[in-house]
Amino acid sequence: MERKILLERRIILARVQEIARRISADYAGKEPVLIGVLKGAVFFFADLVMHLSIPCRIDFIGAASYGSGRSSSGEVRLVKDVGIPISGKPVILVEDIVDTGLTLNRILKALLQKEPESIRVCALIDKKERREEEVQLDYLGFEVEEGFLVGYGLDYDEQYRYLPDICVLR
Repeated sequence: MERKILLERRIILARVQEIARRISADYAGKEPVLIGVLKGAVFFFADLVMHLSIPCRIDFIGAASYGSGRSSSGEVRLVKDVGIPISGKPVILVEDIVDTGLTLNRILKALLQKEPESIRVCALIDKKERREEEVQLDYLGFEVEEGFLVGYGLDYDEQYRYLPDICVLR
């Protein structure tokens, strides 16, 4: 498949550093729990955590809503739960891309049952054009309307995650 670079790695990293500065300022004196959504957010999550200037705890949660191909199945299932206690703690959920909002809202519902002090959402990419459910994004990298995205953790049928840039598949 042909792909076109949409966001180069240097642009992504500059934005990640900016988000990390905002989170560090907002959580000064606190130790938030950052929860990355597997698998897509792994690259973004790692870069973000490394640029924070505050202590934090990290964990992951896994959800699946895509079968094979380019569209969501519409059914969201949790495939991995967090392994550390988050009750009474400030939580930042780190997501690669938010499109329909279904996956994000399903994860938030599951995390809220664990009674954290608060939950904020940090997403690298927001694709509002596909939104089915409203979501609140507290920290955002980029708004993108164009096509199916791969690279920097984003995949098409488990391919292309390894690309350093974010590309549009054609």
